[in-house]
Amino acid sequence: MNVAENLNRIKAELPTNVQLVAVSKTKPEEDIMEAYKAGQRIFGESHAQELKQKYADLPKDIQWHFIGHLQTNKIKYIIDYISLIHSVDSPLLLQAINKEAAKRNVVANCLLQFYIATEETKYGLSLAEARQILESDWFKTMRNIRVCGVMGVGSFTNDIQQTHREFANLKETFDTLKACYFSTSSTFSQISMGMSGDYHIALEHGTTMVRIGSSIFGNRIYTNK
Repeated sequence: MNVAENLNRIKAELPTNVQLVAVSKTKPEEDIMEAYKAGQRIFGESHAQELKQKYADLPKDIQWHFIGHLQTNKIKYIIDYISLIHSVDSPLLLQAINKEAAKRNVVANCLLQFYIATEETKYGLSLAEARQILESDWFKTMRNIRVCGVMGVGSFTNDIQQTHREFANLKETFDTLKACYFSTSSTFSQISMGMSGDYHIALEHGTTMVRIGSSIFGNRIYTNK
């Protein structure tokens, strides 16, 4: 199957309220354009410099999502055109994004990333750390950040029940934050969880956004960025 066929097959499986982020990191622009011509408009990248080049070369109605670990010194390269940053995993990063967004008089849409996996290589906040952020005086003064929901990366495992537990935990975290801090916010509405190997499980737990790469574009070739 080609990119367009893969894309359409996955879209047919998704409920209408679930957005598909086509993870295009390390993929050539030709593959992105094939997905674009098939109707896809949301793409996910995880390297700021690669994203900067793709933004320059590709159609301007693409919505770019940053889904990887974001270094504070890279924010300036993407802040002008990024639609959503999925991976806010520390107070320092949140403050740095707000600072760069303020320089440009824009509001940056962000998701709080939570550590739900068992692997030490994963990033993310705990619920207690998120509460500290949201209850802090400095967070309440921010005018250039919009927290739109939560994100999590499940463990790379064959244990389906473990994946169920991790995704259920993220959904519970979202519900807690919604009730305690965002009950009147219509924009706090996104749960970004589920990738090529586990998005069917994520759908069972209320995901609103799935990040799918290899099932659309084939296996990824990693390069140093």
